[in-house]
Amino acid sequence: VRAELGFGGEDPVDVEDMFALKYRGARFSLGYPACPDLEDRAKIAELLRPQRIGVQLSEEFQLHPEQSTDAIVVHHPEASYFNAGGGRP
Repeated sequence: VRAELGFGGEDPVDVEDMFALKYRGARFSLGYPACPDLEDRAKIAELLRPQRIGVQLSEEFQLHPEQSTDAIVVHHPEASYFNAGGGRP
């Protein structure tokens, strides 16, 4: 995604820096600490209509086929991952 937005060349060369999240942007996925409520996935599905590309949302708020994923991608240079419970990891 960063490459498509034109700043993939800013990515760190060192793999440890990648694991330390020393790159521009953040990807927030539902069900993880920053967005813990999987029910929010229904709101996103209503807006994006994933069934157009063959992806279905189950009653348990899981995406099918199994390899499907969704996320909120923020490309601002100061975006960083956080826990909804407060504080940064």
